[in-house]
Amino acid sequence: MQIEYAKVSALGDRQDNQDRAAVVVSEDAALLLVFDGMGGHSDGAVAAETGLKVVQDLFVESKQPIFDPQGFLYMALSRAHDEVVRVGADVAVDFRPRATCAICLVQEGGSFWAHIGDSRIYQVRDGQVLGRSRDHSHVEVLIQEGAISEEEAQDHPMRNFVECCIGGDAPVPDMSITSRKQLETGDVLLACSDGLWSGLSDADMAEIGIPGDNNLVENLKNLSMKALNVNSPYSDNTTGTALRWIGA
Repeated sequence: MQIEYAKVSALGDRQDNQDRAAVVVSEDAALLLVFDGMGGHSDGAVAAETGLKVVQDLFVESKQPIFDPQGFLYMALSRAHDEVVRVGADVAVDFRPRATCAICLVQEGGSFWAHIGDSRIYQVRDGQVLGRSRDHSHVEVLIQEGAISEEEAQDHPMRNFVECCIGGDAPVPDMSITSRKQLETGDVLLACSDGLWSGLSDADMAEIGIPGDNNLVENLKNLSMKALNVNSPYSDNTTGTALRWIGA
């Protein structure tokens, strides 16, 4: 498996960075992880760090390539949620640690996506966004219903309201898990927090896929800086993990 990968996490205009991210790579598989601690809740960073560790450890302990990718992703996020709930069990429910997340499993020439909340996954091919995950948010529902456009959503008063997350209440939250998505040489996958995609168009996001030898790290840094500048002086933590598929 030939890949190139990168990670970035910038503070933005916040007092602390509650995002956590990792790229875990083995001989037969790779995992992109982004967990975005929810700043309006106690210990968002704890939720993000706890969730990431649970998923990362489960991946490392699993035989690869993963036999049942969708089952693995569901189990991993369910366990992450349960552990974050356990960590915050002594806190009043409205203030318990919470996080959104996006996870992308890559193996055998394909990818499987899972997310909860408004952390996203993008697939970029030939300079264009081929597809992206759909947020668990009220604004996303309005987009899908045709009530507002993608551009109008950027300034909608409820753009930061998510409908599900890990942590908080005990029941496992709604999550979206995709079927296998075929990869072609040069495809770039990006998992990111809302701080990275907010304020940017699909054309901006597609810049992560600008071709070049070993330039993915630079592309991701440039995209992060663009997000920070566009959203200044109210920019959020800006976090992303990216992978370029080169070949089997």
